[in-house]
Amino acid sequence: MIRWTIVTLVLITAAIAYGAGWIPNEAKEFAAHSMHQAVNPGDLSAAHASLANNCQACHTPVKGVDTAKCILCHANNESILQRQPTAFHSSVNTCKECHLEHRGLDAKLSQMDHSLLTGIGMKQMQKAESGSEELAAYLRLSEKLETSVAPHSRIGLEESVLDCASCHSNDDRHQSLFGANCAQCHATDRWTIPEYKHPSAKSNDCSQCHQAPPSHYMMHFNMISARVAGKPHARVDQCSQCHQTTSWNDIKRVGWYKHH
Repeated sequence: MIRWTIVTLVLITAAIAYGAGWIPNEAKEFAAHSMHQAVNPGDLSAAHASLANNCQACHTPVKGVDTAKCILCHANNESILQRQPTAFHSSVNTCKECHLEHRGLDAKLSQMDHSLLTGIGMKQMQKAESGSEELAAYLRLSEKLETSVAPHSRIGLEESVLDCASCHSNDDRHQSLFGANCAQCHATDRWTIPEYKHPSAKSNDCSQCHQAPPSHYMMHFNMISARVAGKPHARVDQCSQCHQTTSWNDIKRVGWYKHH
């Protein structure tokens, strides 16, 4: 609020000075440009283009972008609130940190920064009642952020303290076999792990980590899959009889094969 008050006062002072002739002519162009940029910082994204002449739809004088006005338009957006990866929006009380505007029609409206989520969450938890579990969790996280280090070089400490499973458990290919501490191995910019090395190709216990596709539990496996691999008597749980560790579609004695 202080920042917007200062901006408002500067604009008023500049406007008065400009109109009264208190500034040199060579500075007038700069002042006019600065005032124009302050009240019109750039084109809105395509999603909000219809609001280009209605600043009050998003902004409140002195306060700036008003979260309450964002919620007024987007509170019933079921496609966001009902999907696991984006359902957290229902409990986040601020929008402008991640959703940036006035960057042009083609600009992406969202900027996913997981460390920002940590900061937003910490601010909300800090306001919890004394003695509450939420405040206790805040104190534990604060200590961890002050004394710990990130689990690996591809992730920041602020990102690593998030509960990844609360948004991404539906994407967990490990079927919870590796627990819920995703940050121990993964980063937030991609699922793949560059330094990951698959266990020995001689390992035959693939089903510890991998689940066969539904087609393997139907007649399709015996009629086509096992025969193509030259192993007509193989069982579904004998993955290593047909597959290689390079890719599921890299079949022994056949090479790259995809028939689904």
